[in-house]
Amino acid sequence: MQQRPGIQGPPHGCPAHGNLPLYGPEFGSDPDGHYEHLRSLGPSAPVDIAPGVEVELVTSYDAALYILQNPGSFVRDSRRWKALNEGRVPEDSPALPMMRYRPNALLSDGAAHARLRQAVTDSLASVNELQLVRQTQQSADYLISRFSSERLGQAELMAEYAQPLPLLVFSDLFGCPPEIGDRVIAGISGLFDGQPGADQIVGEAVYELIALKRRRPGDDLTTRLMEHSAGLTDEEMLHQLVTLLSGGTMPLSATIGTGSALILGEDWQTGLPVEDAVTQVLWNYAPIANYAAHYPTHDVELGGRTLRANEPVVISFAGANTDPRLAEHREQLSAKAHLAFGAGPHACPAKDPAFVIAVTAIETLLNRLPDIEVRVPFKDLSWVPAPWSRSLVTLPVRFTPRTVAPPAAQTPEPQAATPVPHRVANPAQQPSAQAAPKSKPGLFSRFLAWTRGE
Repeated sequence: MQQRPGIQGPPHGCPAHGNLPLYGPEFGSDPDGHYEHLRSLGPSAPVDIAPGVEVELVTSYDAALYILQNPGSFVRDSRRWKALNEGRVPEDSPALPMMRYRPNALLSDGAAHARLRQAVTDSLASVNELQLVRQTQQSADYLISRFSSERLGQAELMAEYAQPLPLLVFSDLFGCPPEIGDRVIAGISGLFDGQPGADQIVGEAVYELIALKRRRPGDDLTTRLMEHSAGLTDEEMLHQLVTLLSGGTMPLSATIGTGSALILGEDWQTGLPVEDAVTQVLWNYAPIANYAAHYPTHDVELGGRTLRANEPVVISFAGANTDPRLAEHREQLSAKAHLAFGAGPHACPAKDPAFVIAVTAIETLLNRLPDIEVRVPFKDLSWVPAPWSRSLVTLPVRFTPRTVAPPAAQTPEPQAATPVPHRVANPAQQPSAQAAPKSKPGLFSRFLAWTRGE
């Protein structure tokens, strides 16, 4: 195999059985080199997605598209996972939160999937694009105001901008009151950081939001999903909302960070629109890098490999999008032919709002800080050493300090007291009976106060 510049031989395999580990510093330092090596083994190859967790990783664009578009032979329900059912997956494996079954549209099949997906798709279709742009600009302005005048013109954009921005937008879209929004953001951030108990924080906060909207519907995404003709139960509402929150914010953060780094880099062609940078991210730095585990319903021969029934087949969106076989005709492909949003019946239902949020976030950053520049060349930036997301670890920037003013003060609508549901579908997620001590306002509370000029 022809090696990439700077790579001395193929990446090392797992000492236990020769599988290539798709995690750790070596993977994080050169994910593209790993995908190139795996492609030399065929359209798919066995890898360790986490210690002790083997999956078949698909790096071929054509093979990935075939699997994504054939739900009859490849299903998403991970209750089929043979190794998990046989107790061969470590209970503390970092793969479990990403692959374990939940009753949501993402991991359902057939009629159950169609019902849940229709509710999600119809609810997202009701989001007004102009309102979404305004919400994103307002969230962006608030975050920029926090770092643009406090220090000597320096910031770390991943932690201070790209990561919190989608959480603010989503909390607003879902109609969270301040205190619930604070806990949603704290919980989702904790999930990404691996903090113990973060999933319970999210579950409790979302259940309280559902109870609130049952009593007091609003003009928000939660209410639209709740009022859909599919008639979702509280438990189904919980899982759809948590999926939208966790599955939507992480890739958006990665897209905003990588897109900003590209457009601020020395190789970017001046004058190209921000949309081009976001599209380039989706093609070459797929934010959801390796995901969408499928389980063959029977043994399937694909490109000389046998994909065994009930053993996970994971799609490498990052590997498939950069498949060299596309090089000859990629110019003829639609700009949207990438697989960053998936394909087939489980394609991301929020791809259009996600694109709008990413483009607006980057445009607002460039407009508010016109002389912003990165402090590290793009090629020297580090990637998160995990298989699921292609995201920058940090993005240090510098700029001329300036003040970003809040919008004109608005009179807030009164929020009803948040009721704690006395009965929920999943008792393990019930809020504690003991009231938590009053804490200082969180990010969402401070954002709402800023928008009101307080």
